[in-house]
Amino acid sequence: MARIEVKSEITGTVWKLMKQPGDQVDAGDTLIVIESMKMEIPVITEDGGTLKEILVKEKEPVAEGQVVAVIDG
Repeated sequence: MARIEVKSEITGTVWKLMKQPGDQVDAGDTLIVIESMKMEIPVITEDGGTLKEILVKEKEPVAEGQVVAVIDG
């Protein structure tokens, strides 16, 4: 299995976790929603597999390029 790192494309604050570790995800699924400048920005996976871990918590700040989740694909 390949380790796939999902990164944030924007700096902001984690608003909501949409998936939990152990969930099966498909390409195009929203894993996390980040709030930035009063906009809700989805973090979408480009690959499918099993969500191994989420590296952020709700209300936690994230930086652009930060790894926020890991998928076993």
